[in-house]
Amino acid sequence: MAKRHFTTPINTAELTSDICQRAVHARDPRFDGVFFVAITTTGVYCRPVCPARVVHADRRRFFLSAAAAEHAGYRPCLRCRPELAPGRAICDAVSRLAGTAAHRIAAGGLNGRSVAQLARELCVSERHLRRALERELGVTPVELAQTHRLLLAKRLLADTDLSITRIAYASGFQSLRRFNAVFHDRYRMPPSALRRSPQAARAARDNEESDTLRLTLSYRAPFAWDALLSELSRDAVPGIELVARGHYARTVRLNGATGVVSAWDAAHERGARSSRRSARSTHLNIALSTSLLPELMPLLAKLRHLFDLDAEPSVIDGHLEQGGLGDLIRRVPGVRIPGAFDGFEIALRLIVGMDASDGAAQRSLTQRIAEHLGERIDTGHPALALVAPDAERVAQAGVPRLAALGVTRASAEAIVRVARAVVEGTLRLEPGADVAPTRAALAETMGLGSDMASIISMRALRWPDAFPVADAALQRAIGVTSERALLERAESWRPWRAYAAARLSGISSIENPRPRARPAVA
Repeated sequence: MAKRHFTTPINTAELTSDICQRAVHARDPRFDGVFFVAITTTGVYCRPVCPARVVHADRRRFFLSAAAAEHAGYRPCLRCRPELAPGRAICDAVSRLAGTAAHRIAAGGLNGRSVAQLARELCVSERHLRRALERELGVTPVELAQTHRLLLAKRLLADTDLSITRIAYASGFQSLRRFNAVFHDRYRMPPSALRRSPQAARAARDNEESDTLRLTLSYRAPFAWDALLSELSRDAVPGIELVARGHYARTVRLNGATGVVSAWDAAHERGARSSRRSARSTHLNIALSTSLLPELMPLLAKLRHLFDLDAEPSVIDGHLEQGGLGDLIRRVPGVRIPGAFDGFEIALRLIVGMDASDGAAQRSLTQRIAEHLGERIDTGHPALALVAPDAERVAQAGVPRLAALGVTRASAEAIVRVARAVVEGTLRLEPGADVAPTRAALAETMGLGSDMASIISMRALRWPDAFPVADAALQRAIGVTSERALLERAESWRPWRAYAAARLSGISSIENPRPRARPAVA
């Protein structure tokens, strides 16, 4: 079949050829499955995240689906396997199912649960789920789960002083005997062989009763940790979150396990032996209650999302610098977009904030909701004693209860609609969910409008191109007086307009706090 090259921009309002070029250069995983890139010299089409060497821009062609690329005469790459991309078309349904299932399994979706339960959550049969994973990944759901458990166990064996028994359960195994058997079968050695030294084994026995576990989460430097903390502190709800002295801490409830988790940047930690050592410390230090060990997999995944640890700051900053934001980039390199520890929790805060006069009023109202609908726990930290209410509790409370707590009737109705949809499983506010249908559901079915729907998608789904065009502070920061002018100026920042907005808002909010009124978002 003769190759048909599509040289014009992709025919959507969201993507153009230039935007796709930037995403391919960055290998940004958030665009995986959104489009495909074909190489004219090889006749192969790839995913934007393909690890193969990047070719010259004029040899690339972009397509919205794998089917369109193949219709134009291109064959799939054998290295990145486009069939594994989280596609949006009907023909990609099996690949999309496998990708979604794999994401949940990586976050502990089969720890203590059956494949049948996971299949029901994904609205497919157990047989179909098994067939999809075997076809796309070549492994069964159980085999995939075991791989993730073993990799986490290896990390805990090398990096912590936990006993092997605790590591077995923290990694998702249901018994020590099963852990030892699987570990030996896969790696041909006992778990104890990975202990760093006899001293580590003795320390494990000495710390058996410790109630705190320390881990690390890596990131790509540079990382503007102080700027991220400043942003998180604006929305921090007293009793649930605490930002102080370079640390972020919050209460956590995951599948019945409760506790506290805190994080701080190792590169800024006091007592670093030298600046050279500090420069190599490209990770966050994490301290968490050992009561959360049974939910360690989903906890670590949520923290990476909250702190935007998978971003490529050098690529994003380089692109924004070319777009005219060089002064801001040089002043504070490595700015991150705060995500959401829990999608419904952030949606609740944002919807409440639409009617609040300022940030303090929003935090006060959200705290009141947490005190009445959440749960008090004893964490040993007086400033962290509340667990945020989940979607089920809010849905059960209903509109009258929220209205009695001070939420306007319209916002209360929107909150309850979102809560019920999350409980029913018709709305997923988590990374991996499709952005377009989620935004449409929030805007139309939930009655939030496209502006708030986009902001929630940015925080909960990790979408990097949302942009509040009606934000007066942004317009002042860039020196324009209309939404149209701001949109035109922001076009050169795509597909990372959210990072540009974060920089501009952060600088302008020093003298002009951001309004809490509902902004319009492109």
